[in-house]
Amino acid sequence: MGNRTSRHRSVPNSNSAGGGSDRRPPASPPPPKPQKSSQKLPHQTSKTPSQPMGRVLGRPMEDVRATYTFGRELGRGQFGVTYLVTHRTSGEHFACKSISARKLVHRDDIEDVRREVQIMHHLTGHRNIVELRSACEDRHSVNLVMELCEGGELFDRIIAKGHYSERAAAGLCREIVGVVHSCHSMGVMHRDLKPENFLFLNKREDSPLKATDFGLSVFLKPGEVLKDVVGSAYYVAPEVLKRNYGAEADIWSAGVILYILLSGVPPFWAENEEGIFDAILRGHIDFSSDPWPSISSGAEDLVKKMLRPDPKERLTAAEILNHPWIREDGEASDKPLDSTVLNRMKQFRAMNKLKKVALKVVAENLSEEEIMGLKEMFKSIDTDNSGTITLEELKSGLPKLGTKLSESEVRQLMEAADVDGNGSIDYIEFISATMHMNRLEKENHIFKAFEYFDKDNSGYITVDELEQALKKYDMGDEKTIKEIIAEVDTDHDGRIDYGEFVAMMRKDSPNIIPNRRRKA
Repeated sequence: MGNRTSRHRSVPNSNSAGGGSDRRPPASPPPPKPQKSSQKLPHQTSKTPSQPMGRVLGRPMEDVRATYTFGRELGRGQFGVTYLVTHRTSGEHFACKSISARKLVHRDDIEDVRREVQIMHHLTGHRNIVELRSACEDRHSVNLVMELCEGGELFDRIIAKGHYSERAAAGLCREIVGVVHSCHSMGVMHRDLKPENFLFLNKREDSPLKATDFGLSVFLKPGEVLKDVVGSAYYVAPEVLKRNYGAEADIWSAGVILYILLSGVPPFWAENEEGIFDAILRGHIDFSSDPWPSISSGAEDLVKKMLRPDPKERLTAAEILNHPWIREDGEASDKPLDSTVLNRMKQFRAMNKLKKVALKVVAENLSEEEIMGLKEMFKSIDTDNSGTITLEELKSGLPKLGTKLSESEVRQLMEAADVDGNGSIDYIEFISATMHMNRLEKENHIFKAFEYFDKDNSGYITVDELEQALKKYDMGDEKTIKEIIAEVDTDHDGRIDYGEFVAMMRKDSPNIIPNRRRKA
């Protein structure tokens, strides 16, 4: 899946550079959604008939900052940033995903945002789906105001609690599959189910678990077949990789999450994305290593039925909810799971957090000269000055730049870079793809990231330095820092030296490379 970055997901390493213009006419606006009530809600922004229409949502533009005060950043993606916002009148806190309008260059991008808004409106009201309060557009961005989930991510809650049992895993899986069941029964497929997309609403013990990020979701008719490859490496179903899938792929992703909830690690693991995909397509799942011998046969039975390679043989969401192990009064034991499960989960989570920050630093430190070089590369390959690169131009242009690739490798590069799937690469797609390819290969990029953490230039990242850096991104809790040091510090001297840092960065981490919609 290479550099198929999500349109506006909160992933620090998916920055893009450059410009471009959409020469195609804007897509027609979606039909107006029928209103349940004419009463104005406190979170709605004010409109006046004289305001210009937004090109994305097809509604009068509104100034979201007139209604909300913007606070700290909660997350960042290629196309936008999520902020903590406060309603100026009520004082209520919300999360606002601001999607940069200038980056919505293609018709597909605009349609993706519209569809996300439509799907969130369609699903709002379910206990386990984050609620969309309003969607509006100004000259700079499309703003989705959602309920704020303050209870943390799924894994964080599990690790913080300490006591963790099959019964707890069954309860969480019940909520996750409940979301899938509701989506599927309402004609929606999520397509990016993973632990990071499940947040607790609040810090209370009985807080509902909320599904977030419907940026890759689609309306799906019964029997409809999809071909675009989306998702995140660990969680993607084999039929998605084969570009021929339906709603059953969500069940697979939920099955992967359940496997992790029970064992602490994903069922398919490799050093890079391609290795993970190969493992998924081979389909061998380990049920013999620890802790599986001590996990109940009921739990193992359910995981196997959710991870059947043939989607037609997989259980449906309704069948899963009726499985004896997962039912509220079911057979899942409250006996604590092996401590190795939590330790593995901590490492899995901690490594990704440090790499997220490190990759963000790398991306932010790309110089103007490096970007200029990529601009010149694009111009030299785009021989007809059309603003796009075709496969033929790529095949003839790369050798002139001293790049020797086989025809199949050129095709792979084309496919990875052609984000909107129209058979050519525009300027933004080219910069994004080549930046990603070159970013971690260069030693000075990794050194810049190391220097960011090593504030005193001692040649080591200490606990204090790590805490200082991670707090900037709201990742600086004491437990996380200890887990990161323990995982990366291979010589166990309580700090991270440059060699250890390089080893971590060069070891690919596919979990933090989300994938944008792809067409066959």
